[in-house]
Amino acid sequence: MDPAMPADYHLDAVAFLENWQGEPFGTILLDPPYALRKSMELYKGIICSPFRRIKDVIPGCLKPGGLVITFGYHSVVMGRNRSFQVEKVAMFSHGGAIHDTIASVERFVK
Repeated sequence: MDPAMPADYHLDAVAFLENWQGEPFGTILLDPPYALRKSMELYKGIICSPFRRIKDVIPGCLKPGGLVITFGYHSVVMGRNRSFQVEKVAMFSHGGAIHDTIASVERFVK
């Protein structure tokens, strides 16, 4: 969302997905700043949409059989109620006082 960053779009994830007019995506990487503190520290105070709202709009932009790869400090996933099935889970240790990152790969089975 920071216009100073090199990107094709400078939109909140929900606004981007709700207005997407192109072909459905085959894969979506989901790695928003989950915490207000992280948003303030790392993203100049730019706050993204609530995580639940982002997850609610993703199925409308994803091909059947497509993947969502979610990164975070917890294993909260897209879930069966949104027609996703977990295929893989990985943990990445950064060492020291930095939290591990959990990645989940889910397939859209609708």
